[in-house]
Amino acid sequence: MESILQCVLHVSVTILLLLGHMITALEVPLDLPQPPTITHQSPKDYIVDPRESIVVHCEAKGKPHPSFSWTRNGTHFDIDKDPKVTMKPGAGTLVIDISGEKPEAYEGVYQCTARNEHGAAVSNNIVVRQSRSPLWAKERIEPIVVQEGVSLVLQCRPPAGLPPPIIFWMDNNFLRLIQNSRVSQALNGDLYFSNVRTEDTRSDYICYARFPHTQTIQQKQPITVRVLNVDAINETMAAFLNDTDFFSDSPSGERRPTFLVPSGASSSAMVLRGDVLQLECIAEGLPTPEISWRKDSGDLPMNRTTLHNFQKTLMISDVTEADAGDYRCMASNSQGAVYHIITVTVKAAPYWISTPKNLILAPKETGVLSCLPSGNPKPIISWSMNGIPIENSPRDPSRKVEEDSIIFSDVQPGSSAVYQCNTSNEFGYLLANAFVNVLAEPPRVLTRPNEVYQVIANGPALLDCATFGSPIPKITWFKEGQNSVLDGDDYEQHNNGSLEIHTAQKADSGKYTCVAINSLGKKENHVYLEVKEPTRILKQPEYKVVQRKGNVLFECKVKHDPSLIPTMTWLKNDGELPDDERFVVDMDSLTIYNVTEGDEGTYTCIMNTTLDQDSASARLTLVDQPDPPTDLEMTELRARSVQLTWVPGSDNNSPIQRFIIQYEDVLHQQGVWHNLTEVPGTKTTAHLALSPYVLYAFRVLAVNEVGFSQPSYPSARYQTEPAAPEENPSEVDAAGNEHDNLVISWKALTSLQSSGPGLQYKVSWRQTDGDRDWESVTVANVSKYVVLGTPTYVPFEVKVQAVNDYGSAPEPTAVRGFSGEDLPMAPPEAVQVLVENSTLAEVQWDPINPQMVRGWLMGYKVYYWKEDPQIEEQKVLTFGRNKTQGKLPGLQPYSQYTFNVRAFNEKGEGPSSPNQQFNTPEGVPGPPASLRITNPSLDSLTVEWGPPVELNGQLTGYTLRYQPINSTNELGPLEEVTLPANTTSCTLHSLKYSTRYKFYLNANTVKGAGPAVTEETVIIMDEDLMHHPAVDVGKGHTELPHPVFPTTLSLRPPFPKVHLSSPGFGNVSSSVGEDGAVLSWEYWGQDKNLFVEYTVDNSKEEWTKESVNGSQTYLLKGLKAGTSYKVRVVAKDHTGVTVHSSQELSITVPVIPSQQVDIATQGWFIGLMCAIALLILVLLIACFIKRNKGGKYPVKEKEDAHADPEIQPMKDDDGTFGEYSDTEDHKPLKGSRTPSNGTVKKDDSDDSLVDYGEGGEGQFNEDGSFIGQYSGKKERDTAEGNESSEAPSPVNAMNSFV
Repeated sequence: MESILQCVLHVSVTILLLLGHMITALEVPLDLPQPPTITHQSPKDYIVDPRESIVVHCEAKGKPHPSFSWTRNGTHFDIDKDPKVTMKPGAGTLVIDISGEKPEAYEGVYQCTARNEHGAAVSNNIVVRQSRSPLWAKERIEPIVVQEGVSLVLQCRPPAGLPPPIIFWMDNNFLRLIQNSRVSQALNGDLYFSNVRTEDTRSDYICYARFPHTQTIQQKQPITVRVLNVDAINETMAAFLNDTDFFSDSPSGERRPTFLVPSGASSSAMVLRGDVLQLECIAEGLPTPEISWRKDSGDLPMNRTTLHNFQKTLMISDVTEADAGDYRCMASNSQGAVYHIITVTVKAAPYWISTPKNLILAPKETGVLSCLPSGNPKPIISWSMNGIPIENSPRDPSRKVEEDSIIFSDVQPGSSAVYQCNTSNEFGYLLANAFVNVLAEPPRVLTRPNEVYQVIANGPALLDCATFGSPIPKITWFKEGQNSVLDGDDYEQHNNGSLEIHTAQKADSGKYTCVAINSLGKKENHVYLEVKEPTRILKQPEYKVVQRKGNVLFECKVKHDPSLIPTMTWLKNDGELPDDERFVVDMDSLTIYNVTEGDEGTYTCIMNTTLDQDSASARLTLVDQPDPPTDLEMTELRARSVQLTWVPGSDNNSPIQRFIIQYEDVLHQQGVWHNLTEVPGTKTTAHLALSPYVLYAFRVLAVNEVGFSQPSYPSARYQTEPAAPEENPSEVDAAGNEHDNLVISWKALTSLQSSGPGLQYKVSWRQTDGDRDWESVTVANVSKYVVLGTPTYVPFEVKVQAVNDYGSAPEPTAVRGFSGEDLPMAPPEAVQVLVENSTLAEVQWDPINPQMVRGWLMGYKVYYWKEDPQIEEQKVLTFGRNKTQGKLPGLQPYSQYTFNVRAFNEKGEGPSSPNQQFNTPEGVPGPPASLRITNPSLDSLTVEWGPPVELNGQLTGYTLRYQPINSTNELGPLEEVTLPANTTSCTLHSLKYSTRYKFYLNANTVKGAGPAVTEETVIIMDEDLMHHPAVDVGKGHTELPHPVFPTTLSLRPPFPKVHLSSPGFGNVSSSVGEDGAVLSWEYWGQDKNLFVEYTVDNSKEEWTKESVNGSQTYLLKGLKAGTSYKVRVVAKDHTGVTVHSSQELSITVPVIPSQQVDIATQGWFIGLMCAIALLILVLLIACFIKRNKGGKYPVKEKEDAHADPEIQPMKDDDGTFGEYSDTEDHKPLKGSRTPSNGTVKKDDSDDSLVDYGEGGEGQFNEDGSFIGQYSGKKERDTAEGNESSEAPSPVNAMNSFV
């Protein structure tokens, strides 16, 4: 195996050498030799504060640790000669103490070199300059006087500093000047006015410059600006200029925009790649121009473009070559528009496409060091080795220098070095160090052993296997219990050795092993992956709307991995919950009690675990009834109308649906408010129609979904003048309640309708039959008047008119009515009857004389009843006033009836007509009262019945029909038997046993046969099962005794007194076993909803029901051992009502004895006993041979023969055995066995499976003898029982793989 592994390793290394070295950014462990690497350095442009020491950083690592040296301005900088300069121990960082010195003396270009025996690395050129914050030059600034409306520029011009200062404008109170689209600061710091106004006049326009390095602020002299309007200027200067206008109106008038910055129609700008592009357009004009931007050749980059300074500055961050082109800024106002085009070009200082990477090579290997920069213009590349230009370095035949790369081939030990790539163009330079380290190093795993990675299911899992070796090791991954390499779609191995599982599942949990191999050896490392269930919010909090002082509950039910510790956090508006006892946080909910306005917001529940989180949010909205309207005001006051306005109160998050306007009549009903009108919730005014003679006060209520607001405060009062009534009473009615009166009623007017004082009612009436005069009476404070002495039921006209002190209402419309009614005086005449059939007759009559009605004829009533002493109930049928005949349905055939007819009005019924009688003919009889099956025998049975309750005539006999029904519910031939009227039973013979029959029975009269009653029955050979359902427990299916007799089963009882034990069911049987009771049956009914019901025998427990889903057998489980049960099978209809039921069976569940294993019958025990017997036999034979050979059997020989095999090793032809002998393949000697503890002890050294290539316990050969075989087996069994098993080593799996 070792030879195969070495061969595979050699081939792998050869392939790597042929393909070249894979370039990766390897980190060399610091305990291995390596050239220096710069780890920290100061920036290229290093501006220092002159008040502090200069610190120029330079730190590096390497093995051995590097030493440091510096150059300044290209020459060696000897720090030992300058006491002000020190170098930090262990690093190359310079510390220059400039106290008492001029900082300018130490300005310059510094470069650091870190060197050890393997090479030298150099830093960037670090330009050290001190920061400068010069003072503003002394100057006298004259006040600026400008005309209102013109543009103005206040120049700042700060002194040049290093770095440039930050500019801002303030006043004498150190308050920033307000800037807007009219007044703004340009990029150069100047303050621009697109047009000036008189309020711009002030004497403290001050420009400040803040220098960030020194944290100093310099101030320019204040600037005074006076803005004069045209009229003021002309009035001021007229006296000096002979009344001539000093300024005309035109300069400050409205004008189209012009650009102040930049000037002209076009300009250009250059920006470096990666910098920020800043384009500025400032325009003047009146009104103030608006600025807009666009790019002519395409759209502005969405994510990198921002507008500043009131749209006047366009900024594009992280500029790329695609940002070059023409940018158009447009300034526009109401007078016109103007645009300016800025052409932008993009250049680029050198930048890396691919930086040189450290190269670790084994002797004889090949590698490439690449330096791939880019820039505009194209940068120039130069190479150095250990800080010396490569053309001046010693020649190396294994090195070939090209423009952007160095190729190394067949490298040798000792050729390590640091190479510098310097690339530059006119805009800058880049310098990169990359070493070539020639090492021969076996693999080592840098990842900590037994690292545990926890991930969430369905997410990626990344297992780290950081390694180092030279040649670069090959990484292979294995999973515990699998001998194959992990690869395929589910796994991805990265160049750095990490194994990625794209979608981790629970099954991916376990132990993983990464194996690193190169030509010098191999190394393994174990890590563990635990895949956890994701955290998920199962029930999210829901949007809540709650009223003030209510309670609200947000639920947040979460599922998470039980091995992770969850933490539930609630937030309000992305902040912490208020520290308020009203907020109660439970395990999966948040409750807020007594909600107030401040509790509104968005509430978020966040469930955090150590690996993931889930969150959900919901909004809480507080709603309440609206606040009352305010500020009621009456306008447009007129005699009969007024306009009412109001201000709505807060709707409290529920829109106002409508406003209700109410009024109070202070004169007539003070304190009582009435609804006057409603308007939609979008209106705040209402035009109100008013009535005369009312002292009004108004109030308004708002209504939303929550409810009504409180009423507003009442408005001012407003009284209307009295007037004559405008309307008459409504609902006027005239009708008598006695035969000699007329009652006139009406709905009284309200105080609002009275229109003035002294309200009365003028009631007028007259009889309409003839030319009669109106009679009238005036009443007050009533709503009814009774006219007495009227004829019975004659027509009248009535009127009710409203009258007050100011006049009468309009003439009312007359209403017709009748005086009171009386009972009819005569019955209908010419009454006769026509019998149509046995159940229907028609009654006829002549209309009653109208004079005899004495009221409004409402109709006729026919009273009729059957002449039967047992039936005294009368029936009444009512017919309309225009009817002269009516039918009497539902009569009893073969019966005598009596009837009469009466007329009736609203007062009541008149006298009846004389009683008359009629007889109904015979009809068909009703169904027989009962039908049952009795006296079953092997081939016959008896049918018994009861006569019909309703004979409906003279019975002439009965008709009995019957037919068989097969198992598929198909009907057989129909047999018919005619029976005399005086019989109530019939015995049928020659029937087939175990057959289901259906019977039909109907009674007959001369009119025919009546409806039939039906019954079904089955003749079966199972009488004992139905009447003696005893089950012998534990014997399986119940055997029935012979001979047997048929049993008749009925599907349903025909009347309550009959109890049928098993309707519809047959062959019901049971058997009881260990798994439960098995029931079987036959069922011939139509209903398919079958159930098995059971209960404990002799108990009051309810029946337990289990559905059998249409089957004819069922296993009843869960019964208690030693318990007796009653069991039955039932059929139910779709409503759950039992229609068929089997006979109840009694079953007893046996007590199952515990299973005892007889060891004497076990195969292993028999084999063991045989082996012992054979062993004893062999020992006896050996003793016998010894005795015969020596003649004696000394004690010493007995001890030798029966020595403890655990102490004295057994003998073989080859001598003693049991000693461990190490061979090439690590196999034990023939015939050896394990020690008493069953294991082969390993050395106490750190040798691992990697050192031997084979793992697991040693396997021993048998010596061929039965004793050795038996002993070894026993010892191995003991060992296997005491030692825990281990999974096969992934290293062995790797060996077998290669």
